[in-house]
Amino acid sequence: MQVRIGVQSVPKELVVETSLSADEVEHAVHDAVAEEGGVFMLRSRDGARVVVPADKLAYVEIAESESRSVGFGSY
Repeated sequence: MQVRIGVQSVPKELVVETSLSADEVEHAVHDAVAEEGGVFMLRSRDGARVVVPADKLAYVEIAESESRSVGFGSY
């Protein structure tokens, strides 16, 4: 699952590949935003953690990972 995170006042978005489902990511965002002083934390597939204060989230886009084709294709 690919998650793109926009942070307020930061021109570049964060892109994280995670093994969580879309529902699990959505639930984590909801919980972080609902809690005063909440923090949105997401663990990437390689074990790195991305931590963003919930009040600084601009958007969270949840999308299926794109499979990249290699080589030449014929149409």
